[in-house]
Amino acid sequence: MEGSIPGDPARVAGQISADATIAPMPSNLNEDRWEQVLARHPQAHLLQTYAWGELKAAFGWQVLRVESGQAAAQILVRRLPLGLRLAYVPRGPIGAWLPELLPELDAACRSLGAFALTIEPDAPDDAAAALELGYHGFRPSRQPIQPRRTLLVDLSGSEDEMLGRMHQKTRYNLRLAAKKDVTVEAWSDLEAFGQMMQHTASRDGFGAHHPTYYARAHELFHPLGACELFVARHAGQPLAALMAFAYGQRAWYLYGASSDLERQRMPAYLLQWEAMRWARSRGCTSYDLWGVPDTELSELERDFAGRSDGLWGVYRFKRGFGGELVRSLGAWDRVYRSRAYALFQQLSHWRRSLG
Repeated sequence: MEGSIPGDPARVAGQISADATIAPMPSNLNEDRWEQVLARHPQAHLLQTYAWGELKAAFGWQVLRVESGQAAAQILVRRLPLGLRLAYVPRGPIGAWLPELLPELDAACRSLGAFALTIEPDAPDDAAAALELGYHGFRPSRQPIQPRRTLLVDLSGSEDEMLGRMHQKTRYNLRLAAKKDVTVEAWSDLEAFGQMMQHTASRDGFGAHHPTYYARAHELFHPLGACELFVARHAGQPLAALMAFAYGQRAWYLYGASSDLERQRMPAYLLQWEAMRWARSRGCTSYDLWGVPDTELSELERDFAGRSDGLWGVYRFKRGFGGELVRSLGAWDRVYRSRAYALFQQLSHWRRSLG
């Protein structure tokens, strides 16, 4: 079979296990201590919050939080096939962490038996930063987890100024939804939202979490005032919904779903607008639309011109809100066990080759 892994996987896994070096477990910061860390870094990303770690812990991830001086990181570790463990720092580490935090990161990853550490810094794409990562032993990852390119909507100024920064067609669709009797309100039916997410994922061909994942996210963040679930309705019928998050001065649109009903009423436009208004009420100055194709804007406009399918539909919808197109540093790997890392790369290639 094309893309199959040479050799006996069981034998290779045995070699990896024999190669593993388990270091003593470093101190894991509790909730109070982690909140003290975040208080020193008010611009830390949502994915480095304690609640986010608790969400991932509820769905199979092991969480370890470490610090050194003014730097810190929330590390997630996941067990993969063949006994492999991969460590991951989403949108972190926090603070000026190179090289001060490296010993703590290495000790934590080795204590959990990780063959490699993947980081996705919450930082813009920058040649000097990439060179520094390379100097300290990181290499560009072939397995990114979070979207590298996104659109950031500016929430500053008046609502009229916000609307003025949007594309004319987006403003029109937003107002059309209100004229066509679409209403938006906070929603508490997490089961219905989970089902709508499953339907949307099946229809549009993307992956979705189990419905219990969204319920747990809401349970963790909503009491903190850091999450709201919104639904757009017509005549009482749910048409679309989204879950938005806020932390510090930033907000994120992470999960969105829609039914197949009344799409001509443009409910998604009014839904996003109300989520942005909620984010402003929480003191946020930016709203992250969370991912567009990782392609330069000029290439996006050229490659998707005249199309309404798939990625172009998503990009065109998000682009209409007038956000700034930004690109992050992307994913970087630090390898602890080269044979296990090579096997992981082969496994990933094999899965991609199977479609």
